[in-house]
Amino acid sequence: MILERIIWICITFCTASVRPLAGNSWKQAAASPIIQHKPFVVVWNLPTIRCQEHFGIRLPLEVYGIVENKGNVFRGQNMTIFYKNKFGLYPYISPQGDWHNGGIPQKVKLKRHLEKAAKEITELLNNNFQGLAVVDWEEWRPLWRRNWGPKMAYREASKQWVRKRFHGLSPEEQTHLAQVEFEKAARVLMETTLALGKKLRPHGFWGFYRFPDCFNDKWGKVENYTGQCNPKEVLWNDQLMWLWKISSALYPSIYLPLKVPVLYRQHYVHHRLGEAFRVAQFGTEHPLPVLPYSRVSYRRSSKYLTEADLINTIGESAAVGSAGVVLWGDLSYSRSLESCKSLHHYITTTLGPYIANVTTAANRCSRQLCHGNGRCVRCDLSELGAFLHLDHQLQEGDFGITDFQDQNVSMQDHFQCQCYPKWAGTHCERPQRIEPFEIPKPNQASHYNNVYDAVHDGDIDLGSNICPTSIYGKEKER
Repeated sequence: MILERIIWICITFCTASVRPLAGNSWKQAAASPIIQHKPFVVVWNLPTIRCQEHFGIRLPLEVYGIVENKGNVFRGQNMTIFYKNKFGLYPYISPQGDWHNGGIPQKVKLKRHLEKAAKEITELLNNNFQGLAVVDWEEWRPLWRRNWGPKMAYREASKQWVRKRFHGLSPEEQTHLAQVEFEKAARVLMETTLALGKKLRPHGFWGFYRFPDCFNDKWGKVENYTGQCNPKEVLWNDQLMWLWKISSALYPSIYLPLKVPVLYRQHYVHHRLGEAFRVAQFGTEHPLPVLPYSRVSYRRSSKYLTEADLINTIGESAAVGSAGVVLWGDLSYSRSLESCKSLHHYITTTLGPYIANVTTAANRCSRQLCHGNGRCVRCDLSELGAFLHLDHQLQEGDFGITDFQDQNVSMQDHFQCQCYPKWAGTHCERPQRIEPFEIPKPNQASHYNNVYDAVHDGDIDLGSNICPTSIYGKEKER
């Protein structure tokens, strides 16, 4: 009975009509620190416990301040990721054409999905869970137009589902109805899933991996590539306002393909982060924390990131105000004794020292410039040479900023404070007067057994809202 009540609360909350909400300025507010009250953290999300259990190689993550789960388990109380086959009844079509859990979101058994997901959440996560909870569903995207390539199968399956139930429709009518049903069902499924997680473990940071996306990967197809997001993609992200509202953290991907030209790499990452910060500030009382997913190696490559590209990914994330970075990897890093030795060497010689540098610098800047009540972010977001780095040439206890040319400059000249909630002032030195924040009242929703019934209730408004542009959209071009 309690579980059913939770499920219907989730459905009621998620399918409520949404009013436009004013967002906070990107420059004036920051998301709260998420782990250990630190302004910037790096979280380990690689299944590397095999290195210690099978090969006797312990990775010294804690030495460099890298956040890991207790015992280096892959899914734990600091970091948990839910994959498609281990969380609820995620509908998808296999490469062989087999339909799993209904195949498309319109056909998933919603009540059974939420019951199964609730059981998995309560068994895995402690009642006081305060870590990162990431849902990794990548087989289809909730916007119809973004299902291209192999994902076209979901368009065809949706049209097939329409033809099976409605005869005599023209091809155009079939496509239109299929799109409407798919997008509404995808929304209900994703919203109720996150709402369930937030209801059961309210102090966790719930969100979907790779949302928002920027789709700025056309460096070889356009002249004068700048890394900026396609304006159409930005508008389409506006249609996902419902997703930004239900999330409690954003997890965009900044995986760096090796084939991106060196001169474009920072721009590629910079604008992907910018789009995440743009949508993070609207629809909630405080901006959502942004924790981009990165890798220790290049995308679809076994080559480890160079120090320059650690700066382009982790360093860039810290400099623009991210709450942290999640490092992901698969089993290949712990598959053999050689792979574990290689990873250990990379951590101790390159990755670990850099992470210790940037996290210490971010923490020190927060304390010295912002009284520990905010993050240091670039004064000018387009000044891509300014990073939060400790300069080893300075005396112990001093703080400096190192750019690509290793030039030392004053942190006050290039960084400013972005205050946490409840703090204000140039240096976050005084408590902020908190104005009441009104939460939209949800409409009453029926008890649904599946997504199809939910999205065909005429009393429920599943419309979208438009996110205003942010300071990221106003920065000068370089």
